[in-house]
Amino acid sequence: MKKGVVVILVLCIQTAIAQTPKLLDGKGVYTQYCLPCHQEDGTGVPNLNPPLRKSDWVNGDKNRLIKVILEGLEEEIEVNGESYNRVMAAHNFLTDKQVADVLTYIRSNFENTSDAIKEEEVKSLRKKKP
Repeated sequence: MKKGVVVILVLCIQTAIAQTPKLLDGKGVYTQYCLPCHQEDGTGVPNLNPPLRKSDWVNGDKNRLIKVILEGLEEEIEVNGESYNRVMAAHNFLTDKQVADVLTYIRSNFENTSDAIKEEEVKSLRKKKP
């Protein structure tokens, strides 16, 4: 194989790897587990799945948000003045780092500007589980 072809092939592979979201980063976890219900742009599905974009739940109490991921949600909630009553399964199979990363991703995207969630915060709440 000629040197020029090898260089192009290597560059193509590097580009493909760089554009593939890693499962361990926040965007990768969001794409894998959250996007189907909350949509690519975080707007949710009206009357079914609440929005994450500019969400009072996302930008509010960190512990409440972490518990939704770890424990799921089976009660009616109000998000940005709208009621939602659809079950969200627990995602407690995610590691503490994955939970922290995906929530940090959500809290810093979709027009949200909240601070990061630390792995230690997730770990602490997971231990307190009833």
